[in-house]
Amino acid sequence: MITPLVVQTRIYRSDQGTKSLVVAPGYSCKALELPWRDNQRGLSCIPPDIYEVEIKYSQRYKKIYWVLRVPGRDDILIHWGNLAGDTTMGFITHSAGCILYGKYFGTLDGQMAVLLSRATIRQFMSAMNFASFRLQIIEAFGGV
Repeated sequence: MITPLVVQTRIYRSDQGTKSLVVAPGYSCKALELPWRDNQRGLSCIPPDIYEVEIKYSQRYKKIYWVLRVPGRDDILIHWGNLAGDTTMGFITHSAGCILYGKYFGTLDGQMAVLLSRATIRQFMSAMNFASFRLQIIEAFGGV
């Protein structure tokens, strides 16, 4: 069986987060991650690369996608949430290094956000048939 490829292209980065466009077989959405902070746990997005992703169980999110074998990191999920700012600079985050999916980019309380996140996660998981896939993260604005 061929594992599907999902491509996440990072298009913008600031202290309020890293925006990406996500293209999967038959589905597309937006993503928001933490800014790049040298792959530090809980402070940084993960390095661009190709990762295996599987459905696993999370206490908080129940059945959810987990990004596997991220160098120097663990417990990287693709889950719902709206904000992914640098907390050391006073921004709010719903990510501890995970990837947040949403339908649109927007703002919440003056901070960059992804919107309609819970519905987007449900739709994405359904579109992927809850199957494993490979996630390719690309930097459209140059490397880290």
